[in-house]
Amino acid sequence: MASFEVIGGKPLKGEIVPQGAKNEALQILCAVLLTAEPVTISNIPNIRDVNKLIELLRDMGVKVEQLAPDTYRFQADAVNIDYLDSAEFVAQGRALRGSVMILGPMLARFGKCQLPKPGGDKIGRRPMDTHFLGLEKLGGKLTMDGHDFYRITAENGLRGTHMLLDEASVTGTANIVMAAVLAEGITTIYNAACEPYLQQLCKMLVRMGAKINGIGSNLLTVEGVESLGGTEHRMLPDMIEIGSFIGLAAMTGSEITIKDCQIAELGLIPDTFRKLGIQMEFRGDDIHIPAQAHYEIATYLDGSILTVSDHTWPGFTPDLLSIVLVVATQAQGTVLIHQKMFESRLFFVDKLIDMGAQIILCDPHRATVIGLDQRTKLRGITMTSPDIRAGVALLIAALSADGRSVIENVEQIDRGYQYIDERLQALGAQIRRL
Repeated sequence: MASFEVIGGKPLKGEIVPQGAKNEALQILCAVLLTAEPVTISNIPNIRDVNKLIELLRDMGVKVEQLAPDTYRFQADAVNIDYLDSAEFVAQGRALRGSVMILGPMLARFGKCQLPKPGGDKIGRRPMDTHFLGLEKLGGKLTMDGHDFYRITAENGLRGTHMLLDEASVTGTANIVMAAVLAEGITTIYNAACEPYLQQLCKMLVRMGAKINGIGSNLLTVEGVESLGGTEHRMLPDMIEIGSFIGLAAMTGSEITIKDCQIAELGLIPDTFRKLGIQMEFRGDDIHIPAQAHYEIATYLDGSILTVSDHTWPGFTPDLLSIVLVVATQAQGTVLIHQKMFESRLFFVDKLIDMGAQIILCDPHRATVIGLDQRTKLRGITMTSPDIRAGVALLIAALSADGRSVIENVEQIDRGYQYIDERLQALGAQIRRL
């Protein structure tokens, strides 16, 4: 198990380029299963979760050719459905949350799929009901072996229908859309997720020959077609990385320029960090964060304490609440962090408290942060990364802290951030992989 050794308290400086979007990749890669023709995808991040999914596709019989460090060509013209019965597939599926995204494409094209309960971050309950309820409404028949192995079939094919999703699940919507594009008739999906990454998937499917209306809204209309063709697709930069780098710059008092951010696709992310007092300047599609000695948390017009909470898109993404929380520890002022979606995602704050942060964990979903306003630096400690986003929040805290920190279990960070130690070293960070 690897660790990062970090010597903190040093301002950073320079330019950094965000990787391709992890959450987009997990959908886009599985969409290659919908066609026998070649699909070329670029700006793919070199991270553990994505690499494991590519390995899974290859083991399922998809031809995979790497054309460049971030570009692959996929061709699913000889998928081995029997591989889904193997012990190797079960092990792969259990280890990777993104494996759930094969359900829609496999059911639509081959009439069946099976999957063990996927793994991923331990951040609370993450039910898959939306996926299966949607696929069942299209004509899929679900059976279960125990509570952790799913089989779904569509012997008579899938048929379009109207559905109102019980939650605007991004991955649930993606699975249903990928199934509906090859279903007979018209499918309407109300309360659909409309994140930029879901929009990217829909646009890619349209280039492949799908008929989808309402892209970018919460009402999607999908007219099924008989087959899809190949295409080329470039993924967006990772908005979670961009938000992480904004927080890193403020927390460490650094001057950093984040390149090629596709700012129009970031939603409320820049404005939310501005509410924490973080200055930034848009230069084309680059975001420049100047060095700041202090940053002050805004209040509401009546003077009450600011609340930052997560919402479905276009609200603020839950994946950045950990970053907002750690950045607030050195701000001037107080903020309430309300994590609505996952009840275990705030449990990393005990490490920040050990570092000297003033945080009150109100309950599993809420934490009040009283900023230290840089008067007292955090202190370096030894800690363990519990999940991807908390791990990066702890890394940012360590880079701002006085003294030496050790972050263990950095494989969690590697799942979502490519070459993070090397890229931070290029900015002047003292970080070493042990």
